[in-house]
Amino acid sequence: MNLLKIVCSSWRSLRRPTHARAQQSPCASSDKPRMQVLRRLRRRTQPRGLGSCYMFVMAIGFSSLAQAFDLQQLSDQLAKPEVIHGNFTQEKYLRALPNPLTSKGTFVLSKQHGLLWLLKTPLQQDYRINAKGIARRDANGWQMLPGKSAGAEQNRLFLSVLQGDSSGLQRDFELSLNGSAQDWKLTLIPRSLLLKQVFNQINIAGGDLVHSIELLETQGDSTMLRMQDSTSAQPLSDTEKHDFAE
Repeated sequence: MNLLKIVCSSWRSLRRPTHARAQQSPCASSDKPRMQVLRRLRRRTQPRGLGSCYMFVMAIGFSSLAQAFDLQQLSDQLAKPEVIHGNFTQEKYLRALPNPLTSKGTFVLSKQHGLLWLLKTPLQQDYRINAKGIARRDANGWQMLPGKSAGAEQNRLFLSVLQGDSSGLQRDFELSLNGSAQDWKLTLIPRSLLLKQVFNQINIAGGDLVHSIELLETQGDSTMLRMQDSTSAQPLSDTEKHDFAE
C-alpha cells in the first residue's frame, strides 16, 4: 500500500466512528440538542478566519496612528537644544548659469537670543537674526536691514525652521510632515501673498536637528542649504554672547 492510500485510509477511519454513532446509537436523538449547543459554543470561541485577521490588521493600524510623528512633536524636538553650532553649504541654482553659486560658512543658533549666520566664502559677511529683525555687520557694527525684503523673509524662515517654531510657520505656510523623529520631511506651501511671489514650495529634512532646507522659487531658481556637523553640546562663547547682545 502506497503513502497516498495509507493517508486516505487513515482519514476514512477517523471520520467513520462519528457517522456510525449518529446512525447506530439509540441515544443519538436525545443527544442531538446538546451536541448542537456544544457546536454553537465552539463556533463562538474559535477564531473567525479573515475576520480575526482583519481585526488584527486594524489593531496594528490604530497603533501606528497613535504613534505617528506629528508637527507638535517635531516642534518640541527642534526646540529642545539651548544652543546649536554647525557649518553650512548653500548652493544657489540660477536658470541663466550652468553651475550653482556656492557659499559656505558657520551658524550659531541660540534658543534665547536668535541666529548668527556667518558667511565665510566666497565673501565674508555676518548676519544676526532675532525677534527685533535682521542686522548685518559692517565697519560701524550691526546695522538693521529693511524688514519687508525677500531676503529678510527668507532669513526669518530659517530662524523659525531651526528653532522649531511650527506655530509661526503655520501662519504663512500649509505644512505637510512625513517620516519619523529620526528621519522626517516637512513640506511648506506659501499662504501669504509676499511669500507666494517668491516661493513655490520649501522642503525641509532632518532628524534630531535640521539637515537641509530646499527653496523652490517661482522664477525657476532654487536654493539648497545643507547644515553639516551640527551639535548642541557646545555653549555660547564670550564672543557669541557679545554679538547677540550688541
